[in-house]
Order: sequence, then structure tokens, then C-alpha cells
Amino acid sequence: MYKILLADDEGIVIDSLKFIIEKEYGSKCDIRTAKTGRQVIEVAEEFQPDIAFMDIQMPGINGIDAMREIRRTNNHVVFIVMTAYDKFDYAKDAISIGVLDYLNKPVSREAILDVLGKAMNQIDGERRKRSNDLQVREKLETVVPIIENGLIQDLLFKEYFKEDIDNYKTLLGIDSEYGYMACMVFGRELVGNYMTSAVAVSIQAQKAYREIHTITEDYIKGIMGAVMSNKIPILIPTDSPTLSYNERNQVVENARALCRKLSERFDMDFRIGFGSVKPLERMSESYEESNSVLISTTSHVAHVDDMPVACRYEEDYPMDLEKRLFNEVTLGNVNESTALAQTFFEWMEENYSHDNDSIRLKCLEFVLWAEHLAYEKTGRMYEFQSRSNYLSELLSLAGLSDVGRWFVEKIKAAAFWVSNKHEEQSMSAVNKAKQYIDENYMKELTLDDVSRVVNISSYYFSKVFKEETGENFIDYLTKLRIEAAKNLLKTTNKSMKEIALEVGYSDPNYFSRNFKKYTGKTPTDYAKG
Repeated sequence: MYKILLADDEGIVIDSLKFIIEKEYGSKCDIRTAKTGRQVIEVAEEFQPDIAFMDIQMPGINGIDAMREIRRTNNHVVFIVMTAYDKFDYAKDAISIGVLDYLNKPVSREAILDVLGKAMNQIDGERRKRSNDLQVREKLETVVPIIENGLIQDLLFKEYFKEDIDNYKTLLGIDSEYGYMACMVFGRELVGNYMTSAVAVSIQAQKAYREIHTITEDYIKGIMGAVMSNKIPILIPTDSPTLSYNERNQVVENARALCRKLSERFDMDFRIGFGSVKPLERMSESYEESNSVLISTTSHVAHVDDMPVACRYEEDYPMDLEKRLFNEVTLGNVNESTALAQTFFEWMEENYSHDNDSIRLKCLEFVLWAEHLAYEKTGRMYEFQSRSNYLSELLSLAGLSDVGRWFVEKIKAAAFWVSNKHEEQSMSAVNKAKQYIDENYMKELTLDDVSRVVNISSYYFSKVFKEETGENFIDYLTKLRIEAAKNLLKTTNKSMKEIALEVGYSDPNYFSRNFKKYTGKTPTDYAKG
């Protein structure tokens, strides 16, 4: 169906146009008419035509001004100008309005139908585009929440590579390097700082998630994660490393209004906690703060910067540098950890060179914590007396330069533990396995037997064994047995059956096939030389 508006001050022109269009297209067109500029504007506002045949000279408001007014409330209408005047007189004005074509009166039936066909094709194209756009939006409505939740999950659980976060940011159009987390918590009612019926309302929230998401968008401009128990995490990207008082105040007020709105809409009580602004890779810390602040208060909305729940540092303390240092240690990035440790020590030297004791204490604190992180990441055996000399070493160092070297080397070593954990663990396991195989190859021996000895799953053991030795478990065991058999064949007069049993084969025929496969000769031929 095409909605067509005919605007001309001559009734005969309107009647002629209407007759031609209805005869050609019949019920496919809904036609309205107007004879003055004011009337055509009023009809267009109510009718919202797809196509408008416009006369330039009409009583009152002229056609050009009428088209401008119609365009303000109708972006898709296609204008066709009909005039008895030279079209070039109006071309400049009409171009900006988006006129499809000009028809000089009198107009033939063929010309009318030709331009009308063009207009209908244009309308059809725009409708297809709108339909495709709607389909894309519909698909995005499904895909975007998955991408958003993927970003939040990766940030909160730190299970990502930097490339992953960059890809998420590109897909979601995030340019910010900073952000802060909100934790939306819901329950049947708030009792103290505890939300009742968490399990029941989490099911309700899952069903109503889309509507909760839509309502929240009007109050918090962020990225919502999925429902986790009776909580929903929300990431709010920001360009600034801090929020001003006014910004923080507005965030809290918006959240209070949101809690009221959600509580009115659903039979639940809502609370929202906010963490502090941090670099995006530290959103897990901000989320912990958003949870902690709700535990420490009975308010429906709380912001960590308003509450004494987080450790506060003196203004010039390089907290970001400290966080980066321990983050690099945790990741096992030796070079980055070393450089940041050097930078932190230089900061201490520059600001507190007069207080050697405080610098030594800080170095000891950092080294102990870095090693604690390394122990956690690597599963190394902790020995109570392994650091018994640290304090005496530090106190014996004469100057700050020696303290600095001690500090940087210890941090570097902690990061090195982490960077080599997989290699050390796998090498240790493989060496232990090889020793066990060497001592027991003559027995019934399976991959599962050996993986149990080194306390690693058979799948993972098979993988690391091949990575370290260059061959799989069966090949290694078979070669070991064949080498032992070759030695027995050359140095003893034992029978084939005895040798097969001695090197781990209960079936002499199977032993003979394997021997030939690996040596190119049968055991008998090999023994003959």
C-alpha cells in the first residue's frame, strides 16, 4: 500500500491525477487531496504520505514552503513537483528538500505513471532497507548481550588476554581506558544488609532480565552482565581516572531512582553498590568494592568513595604503580616486573631517602607479597625457614643502592617463578615419569599407571610428555624395551621367550613384530649379527 497526497489548487488537475493513479494501481494506493498550502501541511501531518505530488503556486503558503514544513515531520516522503512555471526557477530550493522529479503542466499520463513508478521503487527500496535494518537490530538484540556479558566475565574473573579485551571494546564501541563497577542486588525484602529469598528472586530476575536491562539503561549508562545468583554486575566505562563530587552524587541519585522504579515494577527489593574508578583491567577490584560497600551499610544505594570500606592512601602514593607491579608478577612478566620494581624503588629514593628504615620495610613488604603471589600461582612448596635470612640481609646492606638491587632481584625472581611454572612442573613430572619407566619397563606398564605415579591426569601427562621428550609414551617405552632386548640378544644365550618376558612382553610374537618394526630385523637375525 502506498499513501499518496495530491496537492494542487486546480480541482481538474487533482481529479485527473487521481483517475490515472486509481485506474493503474487500484486499491494499492490510498489517495488524499489538498488545495491550499495550509491544508496540504495539515493533511500531511495526519496522513504521513509516502509520495506527494506538489504544485508550486497554491493559495496562501506556496509549495516550496509547504514541502519544507512537511519534511520536518516526515523524513521518508518522496516529493514530485508539478508546475506550469520553468522548473529552473525553483530547482535550487527544491534540491535541498529532496524532490524526485519535476513535471511541467500539462503532464501526459505516461509521464505521471513513469515518475510514480520511480517513486514507488524508491519507497520499496527504503522499506526493504528499514526491514533489513530491523532484522539486524533484532539479531543484535540477541548477540550484543552475549558480547557484553563476555567482556564482564573476562574482566571479573581475569580469564583473558589483552587482545580479547581490545576485541570486546571494538565490538561494543568502547574507547575508554577506565571504568567502575556497579553491583545490583535483589531479594524479596531488605533485612539489615541482607536480601531475603535470593534463590527465588534470582529465577524471577532471569525471566525479567530483558525488561530490567531496558529500565536500567535509562538510569545507568553501562554494560550489564548476566544474572549471577541474586546479583547483576554492571560495567560503566569512563574517560576520567576519577569521578568528581558532582558526578558521583548524580550517579547515586540516578541509582536511587532506578531502585525505586524497579521495586515498583517487580515484586522485589533492589540495592546497588558502586566501586571506584580504575583501569579496565582492574574491574574485578572495583566489583569487590561494590559488593563490600553493600555489606557495610543498610542503604539501598552506596558508593565506595562515600564509605570507609577501602584502604586509603596518602595523596602522592603511587597506588597505580603498586597495582601494576603485582599484576605483572602474577602474570609472570619478568621484564615488566623488573622495570616497575626499579621505578617504585626510585620513587621511594626520591621522596624518602632520609628514612632508610621505612624504605627497607617497604622493600621487605613488597618482596614477601610478590613471593606470596608466586607461591599461589605456581603451587611451589612453602618452607617456613626459606626466608629466614631476608631481614638480616636487608639490615646488613650499607646503602640504598644495595637495598635497591636486593629489592629488584627478589621481585624479578618471584616473577620468574611464575613464568617458568609450567615448564618446571612439566619437566619435574616428565623426569619423574622417565625414572619410573626406566625402573619398571619390564612390567605391565600403561599410560594411566605412569600418570598416577606423577599425579597428573593421563590426558595432560601424555601432552607434556610428548612436548618434553619429542615422542609419545608408547614410543618411548617401546624403544626402551627394544634397546634392553638388543643388549640381551647380544650378551646372553637366553631364549626368545625369556628375553621377551624380561623386557615386558608376555607375547613373544608381539615382541618379535615390535622388534622388527623398530630395528628392521627379527630378534633371531639380530642375534646372528
